[in-house]
Amino acid sequence: MAQRTIILGAAGRDFHNFNVFFRNDPAYEVVAFTATQIPFIDNRRYPAELAGPLYPQGIPIYGEETLVEFIRREQIDLAVFSYSDVTYDYVMHRASEAMAAGANFMLLGARQTMLPSTKPVIAVCATRTGAGKSQTSRAVVRILRDLGVRGVSVRHPMPYGNIAEQAVQRFATLEDLEKHHVTIEEREEYEPHVMAGGVIYAGVDYERILRQAETEADVVIWDGGNNDMPFYRPDLWITVADPHRADHALHYLPSEVNLREADVVVINKVDTADSVQIERARAVTRQLNPDAVIVDAASPIFVEDHALIRGKRVLVIEDGPTLTHGEMKYGAGWVAAQRFGASAIVDPKPYAVGTMADTFRKYPETGPILPAMGYSDQQVLDLQETIRRTPVDVVLVATPIDLRRLVEIDKPALRVRYELQEIGEPTLSQILGDFVRGLSR
Repeated sequence: MAQRTIILGAAGRDFHNFNVFFRNDPAYEVVAFTATQIPFIDNRRYPAELAGPLYPQGIPIYGEETLVEFIRREQIDLAVFSYSDVTYDYVMHRASEAMAAGANFMLLGARQTMLPSTKPVIAVCATRTGAGKSQTSRAVVRILRDLGVRGVSVRHPMPYGNIAEQAVQRFATLEDLEKHHVTIEEREEYEPHVMAGGVIYAGVDYERILRQAETEADVVIWDGGNNDMPFYRPDLWITVADPHRADHALHYLPSEVNLREADVVVINKVDTADSVQIERARAVTRQLNPDAVIVDAASPIFVEDHALIRGKRVLVIEDGPTLTHGEMKYGAGWVAAQRFGASAIVDPKPYAVGTMADTFRKYPETGPILPAMGYSDQQVLDLQETIRRTPVDVVLVATPIDLRRLVEIDKPALRVRYELQEIGEPTLSQILGDFVRGLSR
């Protein structure tokens, strides 16, 4: 009899694991997905047109809080953990819940889930959300372009809308972003590539995405999400480490996998971390992967009219996932406020409304910073109202895109940007130059 299976996920790795491992295997009957981390992604259905002939009705998606009850009621044989950026303790608590309810517990490895490509693949992953992999991916594309090589990026999935319509998405213009009705979180990842003249794919069916990307790429760049493993088998595996969270590679899934498997480790943010943190990140890298090439890098900040910050009360807005499940207490906007003499960084929590207040309740350890949550139209309105209610002189917008174009801000607002800057040698340019020369041999 087929094993009755439930896949624990967050609208990304879970769908990929189903597609490549479970979809066409009659030894398993996937009864449901669960969803967590991301708001508004449960109470949907993985559509029949993507689920395949074994699932003519599609597959329901429930909130993870129903896991234990569901396993018992539906007599589930197997629970498969399929999301990322969580502690080992967290994973084993889910395992214990599943096993106590009567199910076996499974983790799928990289080899079982990475698809091979007909083109060379460079993967950019990280040890935690917010380590700096997005600017690293953009740097890889830029360096390849300078070498005369066309790199096409494929982003880790973010199917927060209609799953069937999002099966394969290609973004090459700003109009493409509008056509696909992307959320703020999606736009933050896609728009910088588009603005730099690049092409980036995303979606749900990563086999189909890969085959389409291969038609226009000399090299495929896997632009990872969270701290997840690549969906494609890399010829060069780059992992970005954050010295502010230097030990996290030893305690988070699948950070340790990414660090152990990396050919190159970029230790980022050496401009804001102290020497102890940097050396700890280097020691952890050497402990887990003594053969990796280490690149030191900074994420210098660039601020519009920074003189307007001095002596002012400021509200700092940062990338949402970095502050929530990424657990960072501050980012580039906070650094800018400190560096340029703000009189106070005002905590927005007392002024949060609606879904923004819900976010702070779910992630109470978030620092005195506003996460740019925008997974729905209502959440964007709640973000806008929270900004309006917070009593400050200046708003610092440190999101990967210019949030001022999407949200009405009723106060002076300054953009804070950051890009990857390598320190010393070896550099990514040297490493990628060797990689490209190796392809022609």
